[in-house]
Amino acid sequence: MVTQSWTYEPAPDLDQSLEERMRHFPRQPDLLVYGFRSLGALFVRGWLSSYHRLTITGRENLPLEKSFVMVANHSSHLDALCLLSALPLRKLHCAFPAAAADYFFQGLPRVCISAVIVNALPFEREAHIRQSLALCRQLIANPGNILIIFPEGKRSTTGALGRFKPGIGNLLAGEDVLSVPCHIDGAFRSCPKGRFFPRPSRIHLRIGKARNYAHLSPSREASLEIAADLHSAVGALGSSSANY
Repeated sequence: MVTQSWTYEPAPDLDQSLEERMRHFPRQPDLLVYGFRSLGALFVRGWLSSYHRLTITGRENLPLEKSFVMVANHSSHLDALCLLSALPLRKLHCAFPAAAADYFFQGLPRVCISAVIVNALPFEREAHIRQSLALCRQLIANPGNILIIFPEGKRSTTGALGRFKPGIGNLLAGEDVLSVPCHIDGAFRSCPKGRFFPRPSRIHLRIGKARNYAHLSPSREASLEIAADLHSAVGALGSSSANY
């Protein structure tokens, strides 16, 4: 009988502070964090359903058997919570909303909520944008991961759909990855930028048909074309939602 030697290797983030560990991405698996995230998701879904009467249409358009990108309008902090609520609980720990690193990953309370409850991916909006896009590309290259992204780059201050930045096209051009356009109606009325506690306004999330841009060779023209196409798809869902 041959006895194999065993070597103990501590986690690479063992000597980091809690805030540093939460800010780092990708994060180390943590069953305690998974438990808190699952409990948080159940609370959030119950709250959205009762307080905001959240309705979701088009769930059948989510390609849950593979990696994909959810693309949506952005006018409220409620947006990411609504999109996460459209996913099965079993997909919770492999769904990553892209969140502004300079806002959501500053200060321990905000970092913990972003990393533990929302499972956010820190995205650099001003500097290191290419590195952030590369991280997003690596994430969706792994089977089963879901990236949630708001191509406007920041919350709308009027509720109107803003221009989509070409970064979303840069991410998707030439990649065999499905993108799913979504539109959230009512989140702006409930919790616009600057409001601390949401009003009990009804929220409606519409999920459109998935799109694929693998046929487009990566270029600035392709990035702009994809951004415009997704903008049009999200806008069309918004028009449908207005008649709901």
